[in-house]
Amino acid sequence: MNLNTIIPKGLRSFYLNELNLYRSSMQSGNLSKAWHHLERSHILGQSYPFEHTYTHWLMLKFGFRQRNVKEVLGQVIRLLVGGWKSFIDHVPLGNTGGSDIPPLKKMELPEDIADILSTYRKN
Repeated sequence: MNLNTIIPKGLRSFYLNELNLYRSSMQSGNLSKAWHHLERSHILGQSYPFEHTYTHWLMLKFGFRQRNVKEVLGQVIRLLVGGWKSFIDHVPLGNTGGSDIPPLKKMELPEDIADILSTYRKN
C-alpha cells in the first residue's frame, strides 16, 4: 500500500496551474470554465491529502457561491473522508470530485492528464 503525503514537485506545478486557471476564470465570470479547472485540479491532486482536501474546499466554496445545496452537501461529505483516502492512495482515479459524480466512481482520464500522471505518479 502506498502512503501519500507530498505531491511530486512536477505534478504540483500542473495542479497549481489548474488552480490558477480556476481563479482567472472566476475573476472573468466564466463559471463553467472555472468548474472545469477545479475538476482537473481534483484529478491531478486526488492522491495527495492536502491537494485533494483543498480542491474539495474550493468546490464547497463554489457551491455556496452558486447557492447549490446539492453541491455543498456533497462537498461536506467529501471533505470528511477524501483526505484520509488520499493518504492511503485509495481514490477512484479520474473522478472529477463534484457531487454529480458518485465519490467512488473511477472515470476515464483526459488524455493530457493521463500523460502527466504516468510521468509523475508513483505506482
